[in-house]
Amino acid sequence: MNEILEKDVRGSQRPPERTEGPFLEFDLNAQINLLRNEEAYRHGRNSKTLAKYPDFRIVLTVIKAGARVPMHTTAARISVQTVAGHLRMHVREKLLDLPAGRLLSIDRNVPHDVQAVEDSAFLLTVAWPEGADQ
Repeated sequence: MNEILEKDVRGSQRPPERTEGPFLEFDLNAQINLLRNEEAYRHGRNSKTLAKYPDFRIVLTVIKAGARVPMHTTAARISVQTVAGHLRMHVREKLLDLPAGRLLSIDRNVPHDVQAVEDSAFLLTVAWPEGADQ
């Protein structure tokens, strides 16, 4: 998922921000509002990497109702936490419902997709195995 999300159009006017350090703190509601006001969101979704370390990443994504991230796999373990709205995900052959407040963990190389049932925001956490290519 991380490869697909990072292909999204970046906020061209977004100033660089610190994405690593001994601690990072975020106002998720403010971040969601900023992402929804950027040009990329008009095309269906927009993402921002909040934390980026060699083996760990947290990405905030806003996605419009009906938009999809197609079926894919990743070499990392991931979690998807719906912060706002309602998502559905196919994980292998199973359809999972993820309204706001739900968290899903997916192991490495497990096929999955994402579909927004309504305008939504989610946190993608990515944890690569030591020494893996990103």
